[in-house]
Amino acid sequence: MKSFNYIFLILIFCSLNIKAQDIEVHAVVDTSKLRIGEQVNVDLFVNYKSNQKISIQWPSIGDTITEKIEVVSKSEIDTMLPNKNDPSFIQQHQRIRISIYDSGFYVLPSFKFIINNDTTNIKKTVPIVLEVHTVPTDSSATKIKDIKPIFEEKFNWKWYLPIIYWAAGTLLAILAIVLITIYLNNKSKHKIIEPPKPKIPAHITALAALEKIKESQIWKQGSVKEYYSSITDTIRLYIEERFEIMALESTSDEIIKAFRSQVVDNTSKEKLQQLLQLSDLVKFAKMTPIESEHNIALQAAFDFVNGTKRDTESTEIKNSSNIESNTN
Repeated sequence: MKSFNYIFLILIFCSLNIKAQDIEVHAVVDTSKLRIGEQVNVDLFVNYKSNQKISIQWPSIGDTITEKIEVVSKSEIDTMLPNKNDPSFIQQHQRIRISIYDSGFYVLPSFKFIINNDTTNIKKTVPIVLEVHTVPTDSSATKIKDIKPIFEEKFNWKWYLPIIYWAAGTLLAILAIVLITIYLNNKSKHKIIEPPKPKIPAHITALAALEKIKESQIWKQGSVKEYYSSITDTIRLYIEERFEIMALESTSDEIIKAFRSQVVDNTSKEKLQQLLQLSDLVKFAKMTPIESEHNIALQAAFDFVNGTKRDTESTEIKNSSNIESNTN
């Protein structure tokens, strides 16, 4: 039907004796009978001679042509020479694709073309009747038929691939955890645990620091305050490690008061009190002691440490003898 319409249109174009002033418009469809929802092409043509100076205003086409006829798409307007033997014969063309979604008979209305802005002589295409029908039913299928048997699908091992992948991944994860656990256990067994280094007794550290202060004799260089500060700082640190008294953060009076509850001989307490009081006078009262007092203060620090030091060797012997007696 589509090819027949085109052949018929070309025969009309070739057979007409078109005068110079004649302009023709046509609308051609692929078929006038279509099914619901089927798309049909509507081709619009404008024919004229090239010796005519004309302006053509094409019809404005939106999303619908009528209430039931919907526009699916439309092409651009192109110009061509349909007759090679007559190059003066010009044709303009536009294709519109339409569809109808309800059965019945519908009229594709005339398309209006305005030539040279002359609204009194509008060119119109011939209306086209379209027949839209539903898909015919199969009358042979009216008999009631049995339900079809269940379709059995052939076994395919690929169905179980996700389960296989999941199981393999789980096994690999468990194996990795076991191997890592064994490796860490073996590593911890072969690790050599070094015995803790013996702690240096507090009196040894303090006596070594006092020896350095004695050798430096910084008071001879005018650093009297620094000299006494280094002595008292050494003694305060010794007291913290030996007696567990927060001496570095306490005042001299607080330290002396704390020693009232300590089992220390009176001579050592007097040496400590003498040293702390002299150091406070130098540091806070800006007193300048005589040269002999420098040596007396340092010797007081030595005497206090030696008088209060813990005898580690005798303590260890006592502990070992107690253990032996308990076992016996």
